[in-house]
Amino acid sequence: MPENVAGVIALCLSCNQQMLTKSDRLLCSVWKNVGIEFMLQLSFGHKGWETAILDVFRDAFTASEGADEGLVIRALVKDLMATTPEDDLFAYVAFESDTVQGCIFFSRLNYDEDPRRVFLLSPVAVRSDRQKAGIGQKLITFGLKDLRQRRIDFAVTYGDPAYYCKVGFQPISEEIAQPPLPLSQPHGWLGQSLSGSEVTPIAGPSRCVSAFNRPELW
Repeated sequence: MPENVAGVIALCLSCNQQMLTKSDRLLCSVWKNVGIEFMLQLSFGHKGWETAILDVFRDAFTASEGADEGLVIRALVKDLMATTPEDDLFAYVAFESDTVQGCIFFSRLNYDEDPRRVFLLSPVAVRSDRQKAGIGQKLITFGLKDLRQRRIDFAVTYGDPAYYCKVGFQPISEEIAQPPLPLSQPHGWLGQSLSGSEVTPIAGPSRCVSAFNRPELW
């Protein structure tokens, strides 16, 4: 188990009682799956999980989009973890018994003409045999809460509005937040304020981290 797993919150969903003390790094929930309880833990940071994370992204996208897409996303995630400065990348991992069940990444979008701090949620993956169990939404909610605590002002993502609107994202125009590269599907450009302030246009063009600086990803 990675060293950053330092503390645990256990929430028994069947009785809604907090069992253990708070930790900034780890959330542990008792879930039920076909009548069997198991522990799902949500952790900040990807160190120590790299190989397992790559496998989860490859397998999840292979199952949903085909083998070629699985390899593309695996390469993206490998590049993201290897080349992105630590302050520009936040990873959140769901695991059970030291087995990675899902992972999400937030990477910085720089708007040089605006003081607000903005992060991009992408990519997101949950093991294909554990999808539709709420793991992805739990991870995103956990990550967004952590970003708020870090005083990040705004989060954007690029994906299915029907899914991401469940965790607070709403469609935004490119006038609200300019993407770093042209969008092939502008309806998938989504955002939400994390500061509690009204959503107002973010000034200027944006720059993504190097792993995302590829037109085919947008």
